[in-house]
Amino acid sequence: MWTRLLSIFLKRLIKQGRLVVAYPDGQSIAYGDGSTSAVTMRLHARSLPRKLLINPNLALGEAYMDGTLTVDQDDIYGLIELLVVNLTLQPDLWHHRWLAHLRRLCRRLAQFNPAGRARRNVAHHYDLSGELYDLFLGADRQYSCAYFREAGDTLETAQRNKKALIATKLLLAPEQRVLDIGCGWGGLGLHLARDHGARVTGVTLSHEQHKIAEKRAQTEGLGDRAQFLLQDYRDIDGTFDRIVSVGMFEHVGVPHYKEFFAILRDHLTDDGVALLHTIGRADGPGATNPWIANYIFPGGYSPALSEVLAIAEQSGLYVTDVEVWRLHYAETLKEWRNRFEANLDRARSIYDEQFCRMWRFYLVASEVAFRHNGHVVFQIQLAKKQDAVPLTRDYLTIRERLDEPATVIKL
Repeated sequence: MWTRLLSIFLKRLIKQGRLVVAYPDGQSIAYGDGSTSAVTMRLHARSLPRKLLINPNLALGEAYMDGTLTVDQDDIYGLIELLVVNLTLQPDLWHHRWLAHLRRLCRRLAQFNPAGRARRNVAHHYDLSGELYDLFLGADRQYSCAYFREAGDTLETAQRNKKALIATKLLLAPEQRVLDIGCGWGGLGLHLARDHGARVTGVTLSHEQHKIAEKRAQTEGLGDRAQFLLQDYRDIDGTFDRIVSVGMFEHVGVPHYKEFFAILRDHLTDDGVALLHTIGRADGPGATNPWIANYIFPGGYSPALSEVLAIAEQSGLYVTDVEVWRLHYAETLKEWRNRFEANLDRARSIYDEQFCRMWRFYLVASEVAFRHNGHVVFQIQLAKKQDAVPLTRDYLTIRERLDEPATVIKL
């Protein structure tokens, strides 16, 4: 029965391309219009048709992890892309719509992140072996969207572009105090301290990130300019001329947005500037994919711009600039995926085969989401005063070209 029901669902879903499914009972059925090369998915467990029909977003990744679902030529990218493209063509497919609605009803509970739970969620992902991240991130360990200015930019160049643009939007001047909320392994904070003369305080909940960031600061002789604290952002003391947060807001949780923006307001000097860099969704509020929530980012959520700005408007801060990066993260993830796959043997020596399949599924699914499913990156600049930043965006181009401070025009 479950095989027949899953087949009916796939026949309705796959309108573009070609999917061939080899079922556990031995039959193979093709779906779609044949407009692309066939992707062949093989189901090796009799329980799998039922699981895929009841909760496809969770079951697909779990089955790929444990090997009960395989794809010919291990083309998991081709499979996920085919499924996502067809779901995008049919956003109101009843089965998919019902599951999405159910997840949205539960999302506030899933995203409730008090300090203790936030620490556990961070440890789940960021306290993995540092050797794992070395396989695909590069020496600076920039674990957020890179900025590809030119078609030929390498990942390293694009990550430098990202840091330079952030520094420009912060309108940095030497000796300014900068708070880096969710500082990662310290790459951005060290850049701001080393190349812009800032005095940086970074906070993270990850023991691994904190240890490495502190070591890097000492090794580079920046210990007097960049300090990194193992601390929740809600426990910050003091005020800062600039506040930046890159790739951390996704872990805050919708129930805590008011608290987050209140902290930005309360810890920013009167003429200060803040920059929030976060993954987001272009198609309005939603809910986190259950496989991602279970295995990769527990408590995580990529917000719609409407959710963020609605709270920012109430915080006493002016939104002074918003920029939407569209395919930059797809290209970043493509580079990470290629590097990870080139180092699979090393990855297997650190973790087991199931972990490597999980990580590969994560990188592939994330890339496809940014390429085909409305995921983007938002950079939101905020200030307490309207004239804290220049009146036009010309300074972004001029300052990066001349490497000079921007002039803030006072009226």
